[in-house]
Amino acid sequence: MQREEPTTRRELLTRAAAYAESIDLDVPVAELDWTISERAKRRAGGCRYNAETGAITIVLTWAAYQEFGWREFTGTIRHELVHAWEFHHFGESGHGERFREKADEIDAPRHCRTFTDGRLELVCTADDCGWRPDRHRASKPVKFPDEGYRCGDCGSAYVVRHVASGRTWRTNEGYQRARDALGDDW
Repeated sequence: MQREEPTTRRELLTRAAAYAESIDLDVPVAELDWTISERAKRRAGGCRYNAETGAITIVLTWAAYQEFGWREFTGTIRHELVHAWEFHHFGESGHGERFREKADEIDAPRHCRTFTDGRLELVCTADDCGWRPDRHRASKPVKFPDEGYRCGDCGSAYVVRHVASGRTWRTNEGYQRARDALGDDW
């Protein structure tokens, strides 16, 4: 009998920890800390490691769970468990070959999909390049696009586009003008 999907943050954490126990992975699940993120805009989950204490915390994003539902979200849990496994055994974690192999063993996605669209977009200026990563926050590449940042695919310059308004800029001055013009609509 399949249980209903968690409807509260506490239920999600409890169900995630119980689900983690069912995954065949050499990681001390009972020793993991579990928490919810309300702030994340792109990451469905995360895994934090305290090298001094050895504590491992799996962070689950509530908005991602709401978007994905339990069935898809279990992939996020398995993904973060692979990070926990790496931290537990090696004191470090990434998305390299070791991660990929262990993720394949437990059918965990190598990357979890984003659950919201960014409000900003970096757009390559090269005619034959389709690089267009989105951004949720005004990071340095958004605020200072002309200070050494380049297209991640072809190395060309890019413009930043505010998706809702269509405004674009290539400099910090342009960013400031757009931010001022948009005001509360930023």
